[in-house]
Amino acid sequence: MRLILLVALVSFSASAESVDDWVHAKIAIQKGLLKPVPLTPVGPSGQLWKERGANTPALPGFQPPTSLAPLVKAVRPGVVNIATRNEDTRQSLGSGFVINPDGLVVTNNHVVERAQKIQVRLADGRAFEAVVVGRDPATDLALLRLPDARELPTVTLGDSDQLEVGDWVVAIGNPFGLDTSVTHGLISARERVIGVGVFDDFIQTNTLINPGNSGGPLFDMHGDVVGVTTAIDSRGLGIGYAVPINFVKDLLPNLLENGRPERGWLGLNVQEGGEGTARAPVVVDVFKGSPAEKAGLRPGDRVVRIGGKPVQRYQQILRRVALLQPGTSVKVEIVRGGRTFEFTATLAERPSVEALRAMNSGGRIDALGLVLKPLDPNAAASLGMEPGLRIEAIVPGGPSELAGLATGDVIVEVNREAVGTLKDFDAALGESEPAESVLLKIRRGGSLRYLAVRPAT
Repeated sequence: MRLILLVALVSFSASAESVDDWVHAKIAIQKGLLKPVPLTPVGPSGQLWKERGANTPALPGFQPPTSLAPLVKAVRPGVVNIATRNEDTRQSLGSGFVINPDGLVVTNNHVVERAQKIQVRLADGRAFEAVVVGRDPATDLALLRLPDARELPTVTLGDSDQLEVGDWVVAIGNPFGLDTSVTHGLISARERVIGVGVFDDFIQTNTLINPGNSGGPLFDMHGDVVGVTTAIDSRGLGIGYAVPINFVKDLLPNLLENGRPERGWLGLNVQEGGEGTARAPVVVDVFKGSPAEKAGLRPGDRVVRIGGKPVQRYQQILRRVALLQPGTSVKVEIVRGGRTFEFTATLAERPSVEALRAMNSGGRIDALGLVLKPLDPNAAASLGMEPGLRIEAIVPGGPSELAGLATGDVIVEVNREAVGTLKDFDAALGESEPAESVLLKIRRGGSLRYLAVRPAT
């Protein structure tokens, strides 16, 4: 074994020069096989990236934030601490803000809804017993009065419609009872829907909001209140919600005069249509004798503005109208046949749920658990769709709900047969066996889909 190893070492030493030549030869061959890779041009600018030089101008319209102390000092006197006591002698804490020198205070409904005693304490230490002027559980807003107060420091209400994502905001409140605590952040999103009801329209902010901040003000960089801090997202820190102050301003006269919101009613049904800037709800029904009919609105009209404010969704129309009290005149701007018209409607009191269901009911289809109404031809043409039957209501837990149908869907076919009237629908159902599944073709928004519904037996 040693002899073989020695021979190998001697052999390697003797041939070291030839091995070296062999390696270089192999490298040369490999280089010859490789194709040269062309350099990718950076572009006409000749720059791979951009850096801000010493003489580069600042971003247009941007002012770097400095100390917020002057703003906080100016607005803090109008922010209040609210302590309540209920019949179980339990105490809760919240926040609010003074909007009137005679002692009107805005807060959240959930702060005061069960309170038997409400104490409001100002930043300067003064305390007052408060009474509820009005409250609205649907929007979680309440208006209080301090009967013995005069010449109180107040806040200024701003314009929440002018907010943009990225704007700086400040929240002042009483988290965990810590008086007039200040947090700072920015607007994360607008018109955020979080699933709390028809008045779902929140400002989302990463400004730190904690229990006790409820009902407090959210200030912009002008020192104006742009929102009422209302909720936090339990899934994580840095997500809080505030009611837009323009929403509050629409509701306050109603609460002050009536003590509870009396909802205005226009008297029409709409379906969302269009995309992007062309998106506008289309009127599909106008109730007989309603403010909408008296004003001159018709099926097929596209609603683009309510009260001078643009609308693109059904919920926006509902909010604009329902926050106003009956008897209020509101301007409704529509597009009809490519032309723009403006009508003035005097709102009526919103009918009861039962009355609205009766108005909407066009004929009940018991086997499927639906209330259907033929889509007006003008409305169908305006939406760019074929005639069909609009679902006005669905029986809870019935076959249609279980199959995934939803209010507002338009049924255009039953078992592959086009339907435009209730008579068409009945005829198509009559061709199938009682326990046989019914194939429905529906339009939901801008898309078509098929759903199978097994009738109740």
